Amino acid sequence: MNRRTFLKRSFFLGTSLLVASYPFFIERYLVQINRYRIPVPNLPKEFTDFRILHLTDLHFGFLVPELLIQHVIEKANNINKDIVVCTGDYIHERKITDHIEQVWSLIAKLKAKSGVYSVLGNHDHGDNFDRSLYWIEKSGQNLRHRAKPIEHDGARIWIGGAGDLWKDEPGIDNAFHNVPDNDCKILLAHNPDTADTSFDARVDLMISGHTHGGQVNIPLYGPPVLPVRNKRYSSGYIKSEKTNLFISKGIGWAIIPVRFNCMPEIAILELQPA
Repeated sequence: MNRRTFLKRSFFLGTSLLVASYPFFIERYLVQINRYRIPVPNLPKEFTDFRILHLTDLHFGFLVPELLIQHVIEKANNINKDIVVCTGDYIHERKITDHIEQVWSLIAKLKAKSGVYSVLGNHDHGDNFDRSLYWIEKSGQNLRHRAKPIEHDGARIWIGGAGDLWKDEPGIDNAFHNVPDNDCKILLAHNPDTADTSFDARVDLMISGHTHGGQVNIPLYGPPVLPVRNKRYSSGYIKSEKTNLFISKGIGWAIIPVRFNCMPEIAILELQPA
């Protein structure tokens, strides 16, 4: 083999290895800040351009190091927003209690001028579920099965929280049972399939994660695998029969540690009256 042929083959081999390794070792760590303008029915005009920073599916653990979570939290704290909401799956391995302690010591540092609000996901349930409940309560962020008012320029909306669809009771009606019917209601629910469950309360916007956007998004086809019944629930803004949904691509991974054409994201939702 002459030198020219050797260099040519080495180039193609190196390029092939880079392309093959990209979904495993590169894109999974390229956290984007994505901004979305979200129409919300019954939103008071005073809340126009109200900014919600959404974090979900950190999946701290194997291949999602503490350094990455710390980077995401610091990034979130430096972004201009009104509130922060988190929609679960903060750990990856369900049985490692130390991971709960580590990740929540960082999540508890989130800050926003009108508060930080969180619910739990399916990965937060297990033998150590009590520790997840302890930390979400200790952090002052707990919205599981409850709702809190957000005041802004003399107007009010409500942020409520559902339990995880797979491992808990959604409890949507319980969360909003003391909320005036005509007030704007935003629900945090880890799994977007929660939108298709039975509940009587009017929900103007549901904010979810769980899908990771499919992690792999094939051009002209979309995600080949989604861990939800309703395959419309991938990512972004979606209208369902009962409410409007926003689904984030999240930060971490599940099943297979790859991302392709589906970068992890910190989502900024800028609310607009529908």
